[in-house]
Amino acid sequence: MEIGIDSFAAAPINNEVSASQAIGELLERIELSDKVGLDVFGLGEHHRKEFLDSASPMLLAAAASRTKRIILTSAVTVLSAADPVRVFQNFTTLDLISKGRAEIVAGRGSFTESFPLFGFNLDDYDAIFSEKLDLLLKIRDNEFVTWSGKFRPSLNNQAIYPRPQQEKLPIWLGVGGTPASFERAGRLGMPLMVAVIGGETHRFKPLVDLYRKAGKEAGHAPEQLKIGLHSLGYVANTREEAIHDFYPGYEEMFNRIGKERGFPPVTRERFDAQNGPTGALLVGNPEEVAEKILRHSEALGGISRFTFQMDTGITHEKLMKSIELIGSKVSPLVKGKMLKHLY
Repeated sequence: MEIGIDSFAAAPINNEVSASQAIGELLERIELSDKVGLDVFGLGEHHRKEFLDSASPMLLAAAASRTKRIILTSAVTVLSAADPVRVFQNFTTLDLISKGRAEIVAGRGSFTESFPLFGFNLDDYDAIFSEKLDLLLKIRDNEFVTWSGKFRPSLNNQAIYPRPQQEKLPIWLGVGGTPASFERAGRLGMPLMVAVIGGETHRFKPLVDLYRKAGKEAGHAPEQLKIGLHSLGYVANTREEAIHDFYPGYEEMFNRIGKERGFPPVTRERFDAQNGPTGALLVGNPEEVAEKILRHSEALGGISRFTFQMDTGITHEKLMKSIELIGSKVSPLVKGKMLKHLY
């Protein structure tokens, strides 16, 4: 199993540091993730004041020059609001800079600001994404592309460059909880990145089964149908320390988002329930977090990748320490126990 970090490049709060410094610290965290042996680092894409990741391929390219082995991916690329040609060109360029370490997780995102920003109608939400995903996969698989659709000008035997260093640029499908999205990923034979940010992870098992069933019926090999899991988490030396660091920012962030979406206020009781044995949150010491990753994997029938999302207002210094613990303790524990299970 690959273990990694996803970040939304949180903007500074209350101007305590500059945006430039915040980006510099983000690059330090990616560099450290590479040094401590983590497998992947992903950057999201948002078009809001709270985040600095609106041009994530540029940040990933900067990180590529400071790292040697870690996979650099989006988490996710908001494909509905983007031109698939430019998405492909940005990430193939990243692939060349990083010497074959680029990936894309394509999705629709959890916010909708990109639709008016780039002139799209939210009523076309699913149609736009379906069409653009189709084009992105065609570009990935063919140097010369003939294609026509409703939301972008047609291409007539058009050559698209550059091509990646990798023989086939990996493109994952990022999904939330919509059955049609799981089925689509299986039918297309795409690896699946499942965002579970609340509730109980095992409740996603029927959707994962739908993905695997659709992939099998479409004729895709089981090893092609990889599943990744993205969840909120944070690791410290003790469970008490981890919760102390994580909870205040978690409460503030979800109460702010909740006001926009009509969610009930966050309570410590609900947080503790979601940080319990079957809940989606992974906040604790290295041993218990490693055990929970393995439980989540078993509950979903096996996963290939797990990524932590830790952007809840935690200081850079504490995030660096958490990354060290994930690389030096959590990842070896997970992989060691998986190897013992295999043999």
